[in-house]
Amino acid sequence: METLEQLRFPIGKFIAPGSYDSRLVASHIQEIARLPEQLAAAVRGLDKEKLDTPYRPEGWTVRQVIHHVPESHMNAFVRFKLGLTEDNPAIKPYEEDRWVRLPDIAVTPVQVSLDLLSSLHTRWVGLLQSLTPEQFSRTLFHPEHKKSITLWHLTSMYAWHGKHHLAHITNLKERSGW
Repeated sequence: METLEQLRFPIGKFIAPGSYDSRLVASHIQEIARLPEQLAAAVRGLDKEKLDTPYRPEGWTVRQVIHHVPESHMNAFVRFKLGLTEDNPAIKPYEEDRWVRLPDIAVTPVQVSLDLLSSLHTRWVGLLQSLTPEQFSRTLFHPEHKKSITLWHLTSMYAWHGKHHLAHITNLKERSGW
């Protein structure tokens, strides 16, 4: 039986790489590129009851996870654009748990968010593939953490983020025998 912590962090907590590595960044970009199809495959054929099942006790439902990922990655895309065009801009944190509880989440078909994620990732991957090592070293200031973070760090974090939420769904399906 998995612990609550294992259910919450099925691939482990994010660990930032120590320094920029071109092979690792290429790998992370590929993970970001594959995510839309992986998420679509993970929820293909799930009915309303399964979409509204939490992936862990007191956790988000599959539906909430599917809507959360493009919302989070839209913020990431904007953060990259800000980091590339401004000097160490402060980013705007947001209350993701409140976002997934807004009424549109319950009534918007998950396919809308899957389509959004696919289009968004096409743009984002194109941007990421065009960046130089110097551009990946540009920074953003995160006011909650009170520190600057590189675009390289963000690339790693969002590659992890996608796999993290994908595992929430795939592990639930496996545990439930779906």
